[in-house]
Amino acid sequence: MDDAPRRYFGDLAAGSYGTGDDRPPLVLLHGMSYDRRQWGPVLRELAVVDPGRRVVAFDLPGHGDSPRRNSYHSDEVAAVIHRAVTDAGLEAPVLVGHSLGGVLATIYAATYPARGVVNVDQPLLVGNFGKALRRAEPVLRSAAHGEVWDSMLARMHIDLLPPDARELVRTATTPRQDLLLGYWNEILVTPADELGERRMRDLDTIRSSGIPYHYVTGAEPDPAYRRWLEAALPDAVVDVLPGSGHFPHLAHPDRLARIMAG
Repeated sequence: MDDAPRRYFGDLAAGSYGTGDDRPPLVLLHGMSYDRRQWGPVLRELAVVDPGRRVVAFDLPGHGDSPRRNSYHSDEVAAVIHRAVTDAGLEAPVLVGHSLGGVLATIYAATYPARGVVNVDQPLLVGNFGKALRRAEPVLRSAAHGEVWDSMLARMHIDLLPPDARELVRTATTPRQDLLLGYWNEILVTPADELGERRMRDLDTIRSSGIPYHYVTGAEPDPAYRRWLEAALPDAVVDVLPGSGHFPHLAHPDRLARIMAG
């Protein structure tokens, strides 16, 4: 199920699977520097537990086979995704996003019709990540920008993944400087409190719309963050898939497929 030919919907390259029926379609959004290949293991499991489900795995703007943009502001990227979703004929999908894709899935569901969000290991508060990113900004803007990505990847615990998944993480990636600076620009130029308020508004919209929200993580969330999330979304489901670092969908693709199948 992970070898579908490339298609284009709107401006985005995609792999398209299954046929429409009464099950909500699934839209898969990968993380920073990766592409739709990240979902291969999950798609194989989903074909077993939820065969024939309509699924579209997109390459985010500037990633994989999707064209680059001059701006990667999150609201603009969400609009690009929505145009692609509409072109694909998907009505109110369930958004499944890993890392960067988890933020975009949240923003999408707060802005456009959606029937659910599965956020895979992406806290919505920038916190210490924002501080580290601002400290690394001079290097990020230099010819040595790859050192910043390598340092972050070293803390994602890919050693916990099965060998094939480790190879996928290490090789199916393109951490170009324009992507890192473009997608992280909001974090670099916007105060963390303001970004937190934006995400709180997103979650308030999701809550008032009755959209189910599932947070899947590879380690027990920071207690303060979990309290923040559950205060904003009292009905949010938090699932910990231990021993998987930042890539629980690659460490436990079978478990994530069952979550996605609902």
